[in-house]
Amino acid sequence: MDEIHKNILQRNRSNLVKDLDPSKLYDGLLEKGIFTQDMIDEIQSAGTRRNQARQLVQDLETRGSRAFPLFLQCLQETGQESLAELLQNGAPAVTLQPATPTQVVRPVIQPLPFTPGGGKPGPGRGYKMDASPCGYCLIINNMEFEPHSMLKNRKGSNIDCEKLERRFKTLNFVVEVRTNLRQKQIKHELLTLSKKDHSQYDCCVVIMLSHGTEVNHNRFPGAVYGVDGQYVPVQHITNYLNGQHCPSLQGKPKLFFIQACGGDERDMGFEVSPDEVEPSSGGMDDQTDAIPMSSSSDSLSMSDEPDARPTLPTPSDILVSYSTFPGYVSWRETQSGSWYVQTLDCILEENAATVDLVTMLMMVNNEVSQNSAKGLYKQMPGSFNFLRKLLYFRTQT
Repeated sequence: MDEIHKNILQRNRSNLVKDLDPSKLYDGLLEKGIFTQDMIDEIQSAGTRRNQARQLVQDLETRGSRAFPLFLQCLQETGQESLAELLQNGAPAVTLQPATPTQVVRPVIQPLPFTPGGGKPGPGRGYKMDASPCGYCLIINNMEFEPHSMLKNRKGSNIDCEKLERRFKTLNFVVEVRTNLRQKQIKHELLTLSKKDHSQYDCCVVIMLSHGTEVNHNRFPGAVYGVDGQYVPVQHITNYLNGQHCPSLQGKPKLFFIQACGGDERDMGFEVSPDEVEPSSGGMDDQTDAIPMSSSSDSLSMSDEPDARPTLPTPSDILVSYSTFPGYVSWRETQSGSWYVQTLDCILEENAATVDLVTMLMMVNNEVSQNSAKGLYKQMPGSFNFLRKLLYFRTQT
């Protein structure tokens, strides 16, 4: 940061600490690339609003020449114009220079082959999935929640966990299960996974079984709760393994399966003709994994400066499969597990040897959509797909 802008921040530090609301700024600071997600997490860990404001201003001085004018923009965009005006008094006019555009050589796009009746694609058209083992699969299963969290225990989640542990072992993954983790422990496990050497593997899988909620987002909606009642946004979960933060997984598929609610709305469905749907209903013990929408806003971190080297987009090779449409509850039977996991396990068992993952997830969507909880409520799974190729699991013969 330019010395004159550092001096302005230092002169106005007391006013910034007194009046600044950092929670409103985090999303914009991430979007504009002023801070990374790790830096935001460190600021938030400072505790009180005043302490977070003090840490934010201190860290801001260490950023690049664009940090000060972009910080002013964030203040204006979040209704903190009075602080922006305070900082602009006596400051020279600043014009943001756009990043120098680089010549982009666009590849020739070739459509993926369509093979009637299934069949795996030829060399180069699908992800390499023949490493043995194929990769790591981390399952985080939160069943018993601390009393102060005000969250109910998730009966039946152990059934989901056991099914998925067996399934991904048969798909040639090294499966690690972690149970009843707090928010910081979830982050620690994800960070540990990101620091592993994946260079000999072809894929990585993360499965989250917990309560969930809806949060504001840029790419991947929703958040997953720790047993302490503190949540981790899904887009932060994916961020640990993206090409920027886990280099040994660059260009390799990262798969996330989220069995948690995306919100607290209950879908009552709509009428269709009798031949469009097969009757199916859940039991009276159906429960949801819903928590009302949070006001927190989070985003994927961005690098401090544009990267002119040939790269893939940050979220490339990521697929996030959700048990329910964002904003809606996800149903779980206490005796047999969740609709989504039951169906996913069956579809993988019957089709993984011959059918690609995205097609199998559409099959899951179709089957789950035909269930009814208490004879009334519906559920619609879905996914955010940033895979670049077809993905076929390697099944054990």
